[in-house]
Amino acid sequence: MSLAQVHHISAAPGDEEAAGRFTAVGPGVSAALLAELEPLIGYALPDGASHRPADAELRSLPQAFTYAVLSDGSRVVGRTAPARGDGTAPVRFHTHAVHLPPGVPLPGDRLPVEAWRSPHWVSATPVGGGALSDPLGLLPPGPAPVREGLDDFAVSRGPWLAAVLADLHRASEEEAPAGGPVVLVERQSADVARWLGLAAVTLPRENVERLTFTTYTRRPGSSALRVVGAPPEDAAAAREAGLRVHVCADRPPVDGTADAWARTAARVWRSRAPELFEEARGLPGDPFAAGPLAVIALCSGVALGPEERAAAAGWAAERPYALDAKRTGQLVEALTSPGIDDRTGSEFDAVGRLFGALDGRCPASVTAPLAAMLVTEAVRGGNGSLELPRRDAFVGPGGEAIAGVLGPEILTELESGAGGGRPVARTVQLLRVARLLGVNGTEVLPEVVARLARTILTEADGSEGTPAFAPALLELLDEQFDVRTALLGALDRIAPEDPGAVARFLERVGLPFTGTQALPHLRMCAEAPGAMTTLGRDRSAVWHRVLRAAGLSPFAEPLVLRTAVGLVWEDRAPTVEEARLLLEAATSDAHRTAGTWARLVDAALGAPADTEDGTALAHDLLRAFPQEIGGRERAALQLLELCRDLRSGAPEPGWTEQVRTLRDRAAPLEPAIQERAFTALTERLLAPDRPGAELYAFVRSDDADLIAAYDRAARTEPTRTRLRTHPAYAADCFTNWTAHPHAGTAWTTTAAALLDEVLRPAVRGMTAEAVAEVEETVGRTGSSGRANAFRDWNRSRALGRLGRRIAGRVRRG
Repeated sequence: MSLAQVHHISAAPGDEEAAGRFTAVGPGVSAALLAELEPLIGYALPDGASHRPADAELRSLPQAFTYAVLSDGSRVVGRTAPARGDGTAPVRFHTHAVHLPPGVPLPGDRLPVEAWRSPHWVSATPVGGGALSDPLGLLPPGPAPVREGLDDFAVSRGPWLAAVLADLHRASEEEAPAGGPVVLVERQSADVARWLGLAAVTLPRENVERLTFTTYTRRPGSSALRVVGAPPEDAAAAREAGLRVHVCADRPPVDGTADAWARTAARVWRSRAPELFEEARGLPGDPFAAGPLAVIALCSGVALGPEERAAAAGWAAERPYALDAKRTGQLVEALTSPGIDDRTGSEFDAVGRLFGALDGRCPASVTAPLAAMLVTEAVRGGNGSLELPRRDAFVGPGGEAIAGVLGPEILTELESGAGGGRPVARTVQLLRVARLLGVNGTEVLPEVVARLARTILTEADGSEGTPAFAPALLELLDEQFDVRTALLGALDRIAPEDPGAVARFLERVGLPFTGTQALPHLRMCAEAPGAMTTLGRDRSAVWHRVLRAAGLSPFAEPLVLRTAVGLVWEDRAPTVEEARLLLEAATSDAHRTAGTWARLVDAALGAPADTEDGTALAHDLLRAFPQEIGGRERAALQLLELCRDLRSGAPEPGWTEQVRTLRDRAAPLEPAIQERAFTALTERLLAPDRPGAELYAFVRSDDADLIAAYDRAARTEPTRTRLRTHPAYAADCFTNWTAHPHAGTAWTTTAAALLDEVLRPAVRGMTAEAVAEVEETVGRTGSSGRANAFRDWNRSRALGRLGRRIAGRVRRG
């Protein structure tokens, strides 16, 4: 089929009035297509070019080789080149183009870029009906014309290769990317064509055919093509227009591309192995995934970076059937090469997946290097996320050799004193690798596991949700019975010290302790969360249920008391009622061994002031734990016990001094205990049958806090009622509140206030007979002078004068 050709002459430079024109148009090219084509082939001279160039200058001007798709689906391949004009126009720009109707391929099914070196492009319109040249149909056979010199060009553009190939890939997608064309800035337009030649070899054919381009334009921002070449002077304007610009004629770029496929392709070109692209396209998977190309490159000896090697290993792990035995061996050899020193965690993870895919599918001689590489990294690199090989991967001489090298290193690290700060994942990894290699760690296991148990709880309490080390830990316990037994025993021994931490850990990580080990404390910790959910705030019921889960009586194993108390009450003190339950549930010896007696003391000391059982609990605790309770706590409990005696009416003499002494010994005293003690003492001092010596000692103590408590007790409604209804009690209070005029300031002030504000209203509310009875009782129990003082007090409001009269009459009496 003969393709229509088009010839066009552009306006001469500097001749703004002249217009370009089509000088020859083949059949089938409509005027509408010509109008659409003309803007695509317009030409503008580079900056600094002469309007009247010499022959050498003319030959050095850039040529625009263009491939475009028109609106009707047809395509155009053409070249625009400067040519010598006539006298009035020394330079003309001649375009020679070939029109391809929709659906018609290039002759020989060639790619458009392959025509850029065709020798049949002409720089003048044929005249006289001469034979038309055929720049597409007469191309030399084979790929040599387009690929000639591309290897050298790719090496020379090494710093730009990956970024440009990544953008050319994006530009060749089915939907053209937004943002305008990719701009390749080169000093020579032929170098832009070479970039397009690299793309033609690198990209799949369907992508290459979508890649419309021109090798030269002065207006990249207005171009509808996907790739354009531009001179260096237009780079800044293209950047300002927001285009993707690669200045390949300037300093190399600093930043690389994140596209792993493009980086792999760049390494293939720099290794001068473009034939690998076609091989890679024969492998399954996304053609722009890095994996297939990276596999082929590694198998061919091309050195790649860690991300590309990881992509190759990951791809092969997903498709272990896609490679034959030869390529599989080559890939393993490349991945495990001893000369590689930049491996990353993601690469090791991918290699681990590859080993898992090949293990059992390939001979052990093929997978052994992968297994050795993985365990070496696990020991020396500290990669805790590796998927470790199976144990039978290390049988035979190869396994003995790697065990001989790594075994001492594993034992040395496990024995090191720094193990207390070693992460759980690291210890678990070392123990698992030791088992894989058959390293005997029996002697160091108890100490290693003891440290591991404490580190497990520390790390679990510092993380949210399931700890990251949990899957590997459970695998370790499933693999190694001796480690599981030792670790569960260590956690069971730790549980009484911090049962809350163990319970929180077991709630997030389901340890396998359903075997024959007793593990009473672990079983209690596992039971606690469910019991709390079911029984809610009934802590006594929760305690009973948790204690039953231990399977042991607190009489036989007192430490279960400590674990149960720690689980139910954690850092809170039990209530007095709960403490009495605990005290009765076991002997004092059991509480003493478990250390839970201290929680019972906390309950007594923390009881509210209005809890009557607190004093009885204090009494019982002092008798149950006489040697254990001492210091401040003992004094506080004795003070509570004294409250009990004061309320019962049988205290030892010297109440005030006892209260003051015990208060000072118990400092800092809980406010509720002090309130209870002061209230008990002052109520006893206000009782009608209190000994006079006790009141005298109280008054003479001049203790401001105690006297203030006495004042509060005297103002309570029960005292006021008794004053109003019992003349003898009112007489007694008058005598006591006036009997110590020379006591300290605190007492005299308080007594005067009580006389005026408490006793006077009570007396005024009495009948005349009751008042007379008060006066008679005052005189009978005191003296006639005191009876006179009462009469004067009852008539007078001036407490200051009354005080002086009382004092004078007492002296005269």
